[in-house]
Amino acid sequence: MESGDGHTTVTDLKATVARFVKDREWERFHTPRNLAESICIESAELLELFQWSDQDEAPTANSPPMLKKLEEELADVLIYCIAIANATGIDVTTAILNKMKRNEEKYPTERYKGTYFKSEK
Repeated sequence: MESGDGHTTVTDLKATVARFVKDREWERFHTPRNLAESICIESAELLELFQWSDQDEAPTANSPPMLKKLEEELADVLIYCIAIANATGIDVTTAILNKMKRNEEKYPTERYKGTYFKSEK
């Protein structure tokens, strides 16, 4: 499989994660709850990379080692997200596109452009 976002499909990623899990006979451990917990744990490790940094300070700025750590932790989170999709039969593309449509309705561009504040309707 040729790698890179422009060459790899979600189906390819789901198959890769599923094969990894199957080869180790881990399916019985991959319950939605266990996988959700793992996502939280790994996302905390991702957040830890930013701990104690100034708000304006990017952890990847001029730091290839930090970028590598960020890449590894992000991969862990994404792998568990794919694993929970596999375990539950969720179509990732459909889930994301449906959620983005709801987000577009909830946060119309004309009201939220350039701001991160949620205003009351």
